[in-house]
Amino acid sequence: MKNLDLRTSVYAEAFVKNRGNVARDFRMSAASEGFSMHSHGPDIAVPSRREFLQATAASVGGAILLSPALSAGAYAAGGDTIKVALIGCGARGTGAIAQALSTPQPVKLWAMADAFSDRLEGSLAELEKGAPGSYNLAKGTGFGDKLDVPPERRFVGLDAYRKAIDAGVDVVIITGPPGFRPQHFEYAVAAGKHVFMEKPVATDPAGVRRVLAAAEVAKRKNLKIGVGLQRHHDPGYQETVQRIQDGEIGRIVTLRCYWNSGPPAKRPVARADMTELEYQVRNWYFFDWLSGDHICEQHIHNIDVCNWVKQAYPVQAEGMGGRQVRTGKEYGNIFDHHFVEFTYADGTKMFSQCRQIPGCQNRVAEFVEATDGEAELAGSRSTLAKGGKKYWRPARLRGEANVSPYQIEHNVLFDAIANDKPHHEVEYGARSTMTAILGRFATYSGKAVTWDEALGSDHVLTTDAESWEAKAPVSPLADGSYAIAMPGVTHVV
Repeated sequence: MKNLDLRTSVYAEAFVKNRGNVARDFRMSAASEGFSMHSHGPDIAVPSRREFLQATAASVGGAILLSPALSAGAYAAGGDTIKVALIGCGARGTGAIAQALSTPQPVKLWAMADAFSDRLEGSLAELEKGAPGSYNLAKGTGFGDKLDVPPERRFVGLDAYRKAIDAGVDVVIITGPPGFRPQHFEYAVAAGKHVFMEKPVATDPAGVRRVLAAAEVAKRKNLKIGVGLQRHHDPGYQETVQRIQDGEIGRIVTLRCYWNSGPPAKRPVARADMTELEYQVRNWYFFDWLSGDHICEQHIHNIDVCNWVKQAYPVQAEGMGGRQVRTGKEYGNIFDHHFVEFTYADGTKMFSQCRQIPGCQNRVAEFVEATDGEAELAGSRSTLAKGGKKYWRPARLRGEANVSPYQIEHNVLFDAIANDKPHHEVEYGARSTMTAILGRFATYSGKAVTWDEALGSDHVLTTDAESWEAKAPVSPLADGSYAIAMPGVTHVV
């Protein structure tokens, strides 16, 4: 099989510009060059798992000659202010922009966009006064002149993201509901902007393919892209993973990961006077097309760590899940528990649990069992053990050991932007997103699902609608509830 690095980058740029015609053109070109492609629907050409590995494992930078215009990037270093647009002004968006504004670079919040005006104005007010909050948002100290968002650069609605991106910014922070992430990322890359986007990068396989395609264009344009899987920037995780990969506890036998907790922080919002689409976006966490279910939106962190340790991603998943306590129609159509057995290509198993049920055993962590020992991964609390005895914990004295990894990931990204350093986190973000989707397919269907089946699926959840009057991807039943996946009945691939 020929290497697809160069070919997929050409496909990617066309995909971003014109998804309606690219599949036909790429399939014809690929066929003439001897590539094997799977066609799923009129608009999508999907690489096989082997081709996906080839296309995403290696950087295309050495394979493509960049023109000066493409290699310069969106921001030229030299002390200029880096202007940022925030797309999605909820709690995570407010935290992310607070971290961006806390980097050593001269950063200014220049534009904001959200589907809802109250979310935007609430975020700006919190940034202005520095209200206590998560993600190291300063207590009692606002960001002062780092905030330059007059009313004319505050955009509201489903199309607000385009207006903010087009407002003369250098960097875009994408933190709206995950279902819209591929759409927002495509537009930002086409506009030549550096990007930080939260996880997961999509909620369905088509979205993952869109993000990967846009990422290839971003590389050609020398854009710096960060993805919010912040454990990759935690010194404790970094050293623990490296020691495992160096063989300190032998060959990996099994991996386990957990995000078992009580109810999520999100609470349903009453329907009031809204269109169906507006209601679902207001309650995005509880709809699979918007959040990907909590296995994608939250548990992806733990799944990603296992993939990172293993330096691979699974080829198959089977599992079970359902709604045990969160059964009301106000909770949309997602499950409240999932258990998945993932299998890697070499036969290694990864056992994954996520649960949002009160009164149960809580655990958020990752574990590795190996031939000569075991590991628990939890940042500064990580440990390696042999013979039942712990022998290593990460040092607390390194320079950034006590800094939040949420802050470090922005420090690294904005340093890369200011000093033109390579920074591309999309591939592992997309692979771990696809792993979580694969797990959801297994729990929703009750069947074993392969990576190839899932990645090549024509199962599309999302919409690119930009009007509240558009049809919502999920329609309510006669009683106002929503159809729930039924293992053994629901078809996913």
